[in-house]
Amino acid sequence: MRRRFFLQKSLLCASLLALHPAPWASLLPSDPFLAQSFKNLQGEDRSLSTYIGKPLVINFWATWCAPCVKEMPDLQALHERYPDVSFVGIAVDSLDNVQEFLERVPVSYDILLAGSGGLKQMRSVGNKKGGLPFTVVFGSNGRVNERILGQIDPQKLDEVIKSQR
Repeated sequence: MRRRFFLQKSLLCASLLALHPAPWASLLPSDPFLAQSFKNLQGEDRSLSTYIGKPLVINFWATWCAPCVKEMPDLQALHERYPDVSFVGIAVDSLDNVQEFLERVPVSYDILLAGSGGLKQMRSVGNKKGGLPFTVVFGSNGRVNERILGQIDPQKLDEVIKSQR
């Protein structure tokens, strides 16, 4: 009798969770990576935690990385298409190189500097190979929803972003 009762209650709970998936999921902590801070182009610290609350696309890049340079106009176009999504470029490069590059290829989303330490940060958020470019899409809850190693496919990234909204 008890076994049957518990089985029925378990099935009921499972069906409720299927209808309303993980209502407690919003209580889970954000990814620890977002606790880090990076310098902006003015030399000020910018905490990634300030971006929690809406979807976030972080793109690790460098001026010397050809695929990174090729995808920047696509990232800029997506940034313009989705004003309710934060876009951040984290440069694995020097301030001088980045400033010179952005004069030629301007973007309106935030650019932060990781310098040579960016490889370690990329690994901490799931890029075990350490390759560039590397893009991470976080949900508004601050948890990783997608990782993309290599140049983005703008149509695929568009679909990922749509699913976050």
